[in-house]
Amino acid sequence: MGPVTRANLDKQPHEVASMFDDVAANYDLTNDVLSLGQDRRWRKEVAKAVDARPAQKILDLAAGTATSSQPFARAGAYVVPCDFSLGMLRVGKQRHPWMPFTAGDGTRLPFKDDVFDAVTISFGLRNIQDTEQALRELYRVTKPGGRVVICEFSHPTWAPFRTVYEEYLMRALPPVARAVSSNPDAYVYLAESIQSWPDQPTLAGLLRKAGWSKPAWRNLTGGIVALHRGFKPA
Repeated sequence: MGPVTRANLDKQPHEVASMFDDVAANYDLTNDVLSLGQDRRWRKEVAKAVDARPAQKILDLAAGTATSSQPFARAGAYVVPCDFSLGMLRVGKQRHPWMPFTAGDGTRLPFKDDVFDAVTISFGLRNIQDTEQALRELYRVTKPGGRVVICEFSHPTWAPFRTVYEEYLMRALPPVARAVSSNPDAYVYLAESIQSWPDQPTLAGLLRKAGWSKPAWRNLTGGIVALHRGFKPA
């Protein structure tokens, strides 16, 4: 299988970044509305899977405004929120001025090899044009014995539910986004990118190809979201 890319192949990385810049101020609220509050549960599951400990170094890639980074910081870890959207980073820095926000491209991370005890990305891997290169970069910056946790939209496992879900994505999500978001086109893009994203076993295979050992996943909310994990051999 070749590199997995975004559904909207006519959009360049700077165009995607611009979309996220435009929605930064209301991004967390919009996600809460569109997910019917499920995003809070999903983030709790990510925090459990990452299992951050005091003094550990955690990379939170595609961190946006760093809402996802807060549980790791509360656990006493040193967490680096990294994102390619400067608009997201600016909003995050206003809200959490003590955090070391870092601008970075997921395919060319601005960190040395073997730095982080854990790396994680939530709802952002789809937005990186070369998925396989991103997984290799996450592997590169992780210490031997370290771990990766990926939380991403996926494919419901029960066919009738999958049909209802796909109808929601393409018919209900855009009008809801128009009502609550400053840039509804960003959420049309989101719906398209979810539909074209690889299923759970395929993503596990990409993790293995990038070097991660023991790739596994757990479905959340019937497979709307999947939590993938892997380890860098010690």
